[in-house]
Amino acid sequence: QVQLVESGGGLVQPGGSLRLSCAASGFTLDYYAIGWFRQAPGKEREGVSCISRSDDITYYSDSVKGRITISRDNAKNTVYLEMNSLKPEDTAVYYCATESSGSCTGRYLEVWGQGTLVTVSS
Repeated sequence: QVQLVESGGGLVQPGGSLRLSCAASGFTLDYYAIGWFRQAPGKEREGVSCISRSDDITYYSDSVKGRITISRDNAKNTVYLEMNSLKPEDTAVYYCATESSGSCTGRYLEVWGQGTLVTVSS
């Protein structure tokens, strides 16, 4: 079964850190660009970060730039999102998705995970 599974979300205080994981099963991630997206209650889905197939291109939205790092471990078939200096406005469900083009265009999204909830609150 082809699927992505996110994990690592939870409740964290403002200024805290979390590392989200996006693990693939049934296929290998290294063929794809992988994007992270988030959706807060009542808001549209937002692209947060992306790493290209060759790892030479990474993308960060302005809202998270400087606070978030994306990386992948092909041996573990997993992509990570390291989040630091978290703010209440980072509260959302975070999803990962494969992009079949291998580049971070945000258009050829195929497999999605079920999401992991991040809540930033004191």
